Amino acid sequence: MTQERIVERGRRVLRLEQEAIAGAVDRMGAEFARAVELIKGSTGRVIVSGIGKSGLIGRKIAATMTSTGTPATFLHPTESVHGDLGIVGAHDVGILLSKSGETVELLPLLEQLTRLGVPCIAITGDANSTLAKNSTVALDGWVREEACPHDLAPTTSTTLALALGDALAVALLEEKGFRREDFARFHPGGSLGRKLLLRVRDVMVEEPLPILAATATMREAIVQLAERRGICMIAAPDRRLLGVITTGDLSRLMEQEQEIFPIPVERVMTRTPKSIHADELGSAAVHLMETKGIVALPVLDGDERIVGVVHLHDLMRAGAV
Repeated sequence: MTQERIVERGRRVLRLEQEAIAGAVDRMGAEFARAVELIKGSTGRVIVSGIGKSGLIGRKIAATMTSTGTPATFLHPTESVHGDLGIVGAHDVGILLSKSGETVELLPLLEQLTRLGVPCIAITGDANSTLAKNSTVALDGWVREEACPHDLAPTTSTTLALALGDALAVALLEEKGFRREDFARFHPGGSLGRKLLLRVRDVMVEEPLPILAATATMREAIVQLAERRGICMIAAPDRRLLGVITTGDLSRLMEQEQEIFPIPVERVMTRTPKSIHADELGSAAVHLMETKGIVALPVLDGDERIVGVVHLHDLMRAGAV
């Protein structure tokens, strides 16, 4: 077999699955909206179930929903009628997956969920099946053929079922106003979670701070610049920020003046410096520093008083970028 034939077989699979999803896009209508509204209006969990490959897709759908603000769990249909049905609550919603809609292991679960008053959403390829006709809502998972050359192995149909599950999860995410910060709370162990959870207060230096009074001279400022990583903040007695002096300001001053030590800091400082609040995201501080070409920022509290200083290198080490 030539490489070209192998590649063409792979492309055929992708084309079939692409066509299946494109067809579902065109067929999607009010039933999808009803399914989203049904889940959004419930106060319980989403119970997802399926057998075989559909069960594997169901597990992924449950995991995606849980991580995006819709509590969900997978319930094996066979185990459900042998005791596991006890996890189902009266305020739950079911999502049942079956290409044929006649899966013998799944229909008893549908019957039990109906008996408990749990509304069910079917994802099936047959709108006239037992599963579709007896569910509260049926989503169209029909595919023309499986990507398997014998039209047997679940491939195209499971891809479409997974895509429909993703569509439900994302639509619910948006309906509920689920934010990036919410996502981070559910993913604290990953790099994205650390990036989204990291606040300026977590990285800033609090003490000792390079703060001088407005009456100070450049002699004192130079000491602070050397000891406190290139930034010196000028503050009022109540710690309100008046200005900032950086090593760049010092370099420019040295080019212009012969005797710089006695010069008041008020004459040299930037009077409208960039700053950031302690509760802002670390990534926001990085963006501000990169766009303004600075490596350190004064950190203020809600009353606009200095509470710290944050450095670009510290943010980078903490994973804010």
